[in-house]
Amino acid sequence: MQRKLKDARRVVVKLGSNLFFDANGELALDRISSIIDDLAAARLAGTQIIAVSSGAVALGANILKMKSQSALLVQKQAFAAVGQSRLMNIYASGFGRFGLVPAQVLLTEEDFSNRKRYLNLRNTLMTLLEMGVIPIINENDTVATSELEVSDRASFSDNDKLSALVMSKLEAHLLILLSDVDGLYTENPHENPNAAHIQQVDAITPEIEALAGRKSSRGRGGMATKLQAAAIAMNSGGMAIIANGLKPGVLRRIFDGELEGTLFSGKADVLSGKRRWIAFASSVSGRVHINAGALEAVARKNASLLFPGITRIESNFEAGDVVAIISPEGTELARGIANYSSADAIKLIGKKSENIELLASTRNYDAFVTRDNIAFITKNHD
Repeated sequence: MQRKLKDARRVVVKLGSNLFFDANGELALDRISSIIDDLAAARLAGTQIIAVSSGAVALGANILKMKSQSALLVQKQAFAAVGQSRLMNIYASGFGRFGLVPAQVLLTEEDFSNRKRYLNLRNTLMTLLEMGVIPIINENDTVATSELEVSDRASFSDNDKLSALVMSKLEAHLLILLSDVDGLYTENPHENPNAAHIQQVDAITPEIEALAGRKSSRGRGGMATKLQAAAIAMNSGGMAIIANGLKPGVLRRIFDGELEGTLFSGKADVLSGKRRWIAFASSVSGRVHINAGALEAVARKNASLLFPGITRIESNFEAGDVVAIISPEGTELARGIANYSSADAIKLIGKKSENIELLASTRNYDAFVTRDNIAFITKNHD
């Protein structure tokens, strides 16, 4: 395993907001400079580096001498506009000492939800890497709101999910999530000093997910979002590490193959590029409930989802949108690309294929979701 870490040739490193400030709330330039030094050393040694950096909102609030935690959404967007240039200045100055060039890449959720834009993003990032440039990626908080809002729905969550999606799309070998904790523990170490550190995770089970604690104080992510990011990395055929970015030299040691934090290295069912997009990168436009017969056919026989197996449809969606497939027990089993709109699908619930031409506005396929466009997000179907 240590050899695999040392041999990783394309690495995505996510830097959390808490790394940019010390205990007194002052900008921790020495720490950030040290992290940039380690990233530069790895790049000069031949490793392709992609940095996903939080910190723009917090930096902007710091410059304006305001509090980011209690700010209104529009204020946070303004903080991001102020802080983003400062953030890039830090990276440009740091990498410039080594003759390296960083590039700012600002993204929104739509860049991933739209498959064409998702594919174009890969071309841009791969070209930057071929030029020897280090992409510095962040959500465009000035115009996007999904990360800034307090919400239970899926979002980039302080760039944890964003870093995993970038790692997946570029087929990177390793995702490093730098935070202010030493990895995953049996309990929250901030609340229980006797909590035991978990060095390696081979599968993200419900028991592992239950260990996730609360969000960080300055950032918007938490252990739960980091576990979700690790799951995406594993399902993309790579590894993930959650490590403490407050510890000097942590990146250098990881690049040297030393074990730091918690390593997620289990052999997961690696999804194809298209199925990765369906499962992780796309936005879910609706929910489709299925019966036991459809569960048997889809999950265990690798069949398409037909209308006789559908029992209920939630929300409005169009043909080509991604929908969640819900098991009879009410859990999300998989996601798939719908061949019909919700308006047509509601008319066809429980109907056989010969009814499609009579009831639907147009007949595309006999199946509501073809098997090649179904991506399982849980192993409960085994």
